[in-house]
Amino acid sequence: MNDDELMAAVRDAFEILDPVPADVLAAARASIAWRTPAAALAEPAHDRGGHAAGVRGGPARTLTFVCPGSTVEIEVAREGRYREITGRLMPSAAALVQVRHRDLPPGGISARAEPAGLFCLPRVPAGLVSLVFRLDDGASIVTSWVRL
Repeated sequence: MNDDELMAAVRDAFEILDPVPADVLAAARASIAWRTPAAALAEPAHDRGGHAAGVRGGPARTLTFVCPGSTVEIEVAREGRYREITGRLMPSAAALVQVRHRDLPPGGISARAEPAGLFCLPRVPAGLVSLVFRLDDGASIVTSWVRL
C-alpha cells in the first residue's frame, strides 16, 4: 500500500465514522461565494455603546471600520431578533451595500448608498455580519466580521 492508498483509506474511514455535518459543508460552500479578492479590508477601529440588552428605540451600537483611504461608520439598532444598520461611507460615494451573514444567500440583503454615502439595511438577522461595498467606480470595500 502506498501513501495515496493509505490516505484514501483514512479519508473513507472518516467519511463513514465521523462525517462532516451538512450545515458545516453548506457554510464552507457559501463562504466561497462571499469572496471578494480585490476588496480593501476595513478593520474595526471603534465600537461604542449599545452592548446592554435593550428594546426597540433603546441604545444603539456605533461601530467604525477603517481601511486606507476609506472609513465606514454604522449604527446598529435592535429590533427584536433583527438589527437595523444605518451608516455612511467616507469619503462620500455611491455604492451597492450587501450584507454577508451565514443565514442569508449572497446578496440576500442589499441597499444602495446614495452619492452622499448614506445607507440603511433593515431586518438584518442577529449574529456574525460583514458588509460589502461595491463602489460605482469598480472598487470594493469589505468590513471585518462582527457580531451584532
